[in-house]
Amino acid sequence: MLPKIKTLLILTVALWGYISAYQNIANWDGTIKAVQSTTSMTTFDETETSFQATSNPIIIWMGAVFILFSKLATGIMCSIGSNRMWRSQAKNMASFESAKQIALTGCAISMFMLFGGFIVVAEGWFELWRSESMRGPVLESAFRYAGMISFIVIFVAQKDYPIKRRT
Repeated sequence: MLPKIKTLLILTVALWGYISAYQNIANWDGTIKAVQSTTSMTTFDETETSFQATSNPIIIWMGAVFILFSKLATGIMCSIGSNRMWRSQAKNMASFESAKQIALTGCAISMFMLFGGFIVVAEGWFELWRSESMRGPVLESAFRYAGMISFIVIFVAQKDYPIKRRT
């Protein structure tokens, strides 16, 4: 039963990646504006450290594309991983353990994007934590997603052992 649940949890991470990427594409202008608001540091009062603010369109596009491609890569890797996990359940635990690797890689990509992109770059470098309007919808969401995906990774990564039935 646990292998099935683990597989379904990985599938939900894939769905998160696809849905989030779709939302970024469907509202590309909003995605660009959110990254621009972050990098320009215009959503809060200026401080002494606002030297790092930038409105460079290349930086803004790189940030938006990084977010989009990370979500797509998460969706693809976790889809492939969940498919392999589902098909390998009936074989043996060793093949199921092996099938987890691509799924966990997909999760790692999303965690890198959420932690590295949102927490380290947006919050740390561009001080997004100062922004009342962006803190909740951006940073709290990124933290929540990274936390949930981390719990899924910890659960899925646990080694599965065949159940010995008593006779």
